[in-house]
Amino acid sequence: MLYVVDHPLIKHKLTIMRKIDTGPKEFRELLREITLLISYEATRHIELYEIEVETPLEKAKGYCINDKDIVIVPILRAGLGMVDGILELLPNASVGHIGIYRDPETLKAVDYYFKLPKITNNSEVFVLDPMLATGVSAVDAISKIKRVGAKRITFISLISSPEGVKALEDTHPDVDIYTASLDRQLNNHGYILPGLGDAGDRLFRTK
Repeated sequence: MLYVVDHPLIKHKLTIMRKIDTGPKEFRELLREITLLISYEATRHIELYEIEVETPLEKAKGYCINDKDIVIVPILRAGLGMVDGILELLPNASVGHIGIYRDPETLKAVDYYFKLPKITNNSEVFVLDPMLATGVSAVDAISKIKRVGAKRITFISLISSPEGVKALEDTHPDVDIYTASLDRQLNNHGYILPGLGDAGDRLFRTK
């Protein structure tokens, strides 16, 4: 299922990120902040367990999550810019990495790196990529994560296209998608319109 997290703070920060003259320092900071805000919503389903704590006055019932069961998987390279945002909320989470790029000619996924921490039946996996464009990288990454045993997977993006959402929902209907914006469409080169350009290039100033 698709969830568009359209909080006013997210809309404001995303508008600044879209601007062509926003530099890499501010772009990185905004991506981290928006990721934190989206992750707040994307983690609502995490299981709680009860504990008893001692307040200054008496004992009280409280609740905890086991964030050691949480695995964060950025899709390299742009997904790296989202890691610190979600780690602020879940500092004990494990982090894996998947390297995939989209061939500019064929628009097919090309894999070059895959390393995950231990995945169990209790693992909650959050896959991160700022742009859900064609959906090729997201579909490929999630397929690989499922093959090592992951059962509960959530995909978090900054901007999504209708085409990318459909591709991901068609292939992995059990994976929820959280995004800050569902943009209009893809262009002939597989870029999201209006989008914000290439998130990786803008993060790392490679163009």
